[in-house]
Amino acid sequence: MSFQLIVFYSYAAVLIFSALMVVSSKHSVKSALFLVMGFVAASGIWMLLEAEFLAISLIVVYVGAVMVLLLFVVMMLDVDYAALRQGFVKKLPVALLISVLFLAVLYGITSSEEFSATQYVAPVAKAADYSNVKALGRVLYTEYILAFEIAAVILLVAIIAAIALTFRGRKNRKTQNISKQLEANKENRLKIVSIDPVVCDKEEDEEEMKTDEEASS
Repeated sequence: MSFQLIVFYSYAAVLIFSALMVVSSKHSVKSALFLVMGFVAASGIWMLLEAEFLAISLIVVYVGAVMVLLLFVVMMLDVDYAALRQGFVKKLPVALLISVLFLAVLYGITSSEEFSATQYVAPVAKAADYSNVKALGRVLYTEYILAFEIAAVILLVAIIAAIALTFRGRKNRKTQNISKQLEANKENRLKIVSIDPVVCDKEEDEEEMKTDEEASS
C-alpha cells in the first residue's frame, strides 16, 4: 500500500467518524466542532486530488466563516434540548428504515460496474510547478466570465431582496426628514413669545409656602 492510499484512508476514516458524530452528538456545539473536523478531512482529500483551490476554499469559507457564525448563533441562542428530543423514540423506527434503504441504494450504486476502477482512467499526474488556482482562475475569467458576472449579480440581488423583506425597522424611532430640513426657515422654526412680568408680594409668598407645608404635613 502506497503512502497516498494510507493518507487517503486516514482522512476518509476521520471524515466518516466526524460525520457520524455530527448527527449523533447530543450537544449542538460539539456537533458543529465535529463538522469542522469533517471539513478539514475533506480538505485533505481535495489536496490529494490536486485541487488546491477547493481545499483552501473549504477551509476559508466554511470553517473560517460559516462555522464560526454557526457557533456564535448556537451559543447565543437558548436552545431547549429537552423539547427537541420529544418524539425521538416514536420516529426512530422510520428513521432506521430510511437509513437502511439509503445505505442499500448507495451500496448498490457504488458496487456496480459503472463506478468501478476499470471504467475510468487515472488522471495524469501534473508537474511540480502546476498551480490549480492559476488554471482555474484563467478558465473562470476567460471562458466563463459572463456566467461568473451573472452569478455575482444574482447573488447581490438576492442579498438585497433578503434584507428588504426581513427588515422591519424599529418602532418609535427618530429619523431624519431631509425635505423638511431643507424647507425650514426662520419663520417656521423661530417663535417669539411676549410674556408680561408678574410681581408678587413677599408676604403673600410666605403665606403660600406655609400653606403648602401644612398641606404636605
